Amino acid sequence: MTISLNCVKIDLSALEHNLNQVRGLIDSDTRIMGIVKSDAYGHGIVQVSKLLEKNRVHCLGVSYPHEALDLRDNGIKIPIVILCGIRTEKDAETIVKKNLTPVVYDLISAEMLNKVALKNRKKVNIFVKIDTGMGRIGVPVSRTEAFIKVVMEHESLFIQGMLSHLSSADESVHNFTRKQVKIFRQAIDIGRKVGLELPMNSLANSAGIIEHKETHFDMVRPGIMLYGGLPSPGFKTSVNLKPVMKLTGRVLQVNNLPDRTPVSYARSYYTKGNQKIAVASIGYGDGLPRNLSNRGKVLIGGQKANIAGRICMNMATCNITGRTDVHPGDEVVVLGSQGECCITGDDIAEKAETISYEIFCSIGQRVKKEYIT
Repeated sequence: MTISLNCVKIDLSALEHNLNQVRGLIDSDTRIMGIVKSDAYGHGIVQVSKLLEKNRVHCLGVSYPHEALDLRDNGIKIPIVILCGIRTEKDAETIVKKNLTPVVYDLISAEMLNKVALKNRKKVNIFVKIDTGMGRIGVPVSRTEAFIKVVMEHESLFIQGMLSHLSSADESVHNFTRKQVKIFRQAIDIGRKVGLELPMNSLANSAGIIEHKETHFDMVRPGIMLYGGLPSPGFKTSVNLKPVMKLTGRVLQVNNLPDRTPVSYARSYYTKGNQKIAVASIGYGDGLPRNLSNRGKVLIGGQKANIAGRICMNMATCNITGRTDVHPGDEVVVLGSQGECCITGDDIAEKAETISYEIFCSIGQRVKKEYIT
């Protein structure tokens, strides 16, 4: 049996802990939509969804019908919300057949859904997406009443709630978020004025859950916080989140190099005096961002080691000068804990000038995952 040098471990107990942190921030009657789109941010959509279902979240949020189909085919029974809506009649057939809940923001998709539902003598629950300031998909509040009235004419569609998305809830200044809340309330009021009950309205993402109680409404949508990440690098919170993903490799070789020796591609790093360099089995092909070259860190033997030189597709060179405890075969941690030290997704994201979402998704699609409880 071939054993891979590199491994992504997913700690499901940490995921459950983070879900409980969400519950500690919301009212007891507030529902939770666990966001599992993009393979659960690289953590594995089926395994994550099974744990969330077991822990009684109300529903799951995915981007597209094929993700929901994968979950249904793997035995997930709770409601699944299609956040990006549908585009084709085939999508509508999947929605009706698999009892899915799409987000609707245009009348063409509403008409397709109703047509397929009528043919199958079924009702379809939907959310209406309102653009409260994201400037992405959604119905402007000025068109909400006219839009809802047309959708209400489709007898096989049931609007169970309004849904919108916060664009800036992670910012230290909250004025824009307050504006979005105000617009969202207006949309809900409009819907109820024309006869809808709207029992399940949803606005809050992870930043909203943590920072803005007024955004919680009837259902919150935790995403990045479920996986132990922050809404943005530098986001300050006292919420105790645990990392769920750990990426490890192995030391391939340890080299003692003399002064002024170039290391890795393009000679972007030269040794300064005699230096010891460990070659790790992890590179950008495994999700380690290439722009961490000469500025990122890894953990070896419970200590941080600087990445020295350009990160390669499947290797990275690390400065371990002065150490005698590092040998070929030793574990190298790129993301996660080793001993008392930890490198988080946000640590990597800050140095790579991105967000932990991208780090998790990039790693998760490249290295085979193992699940621990």
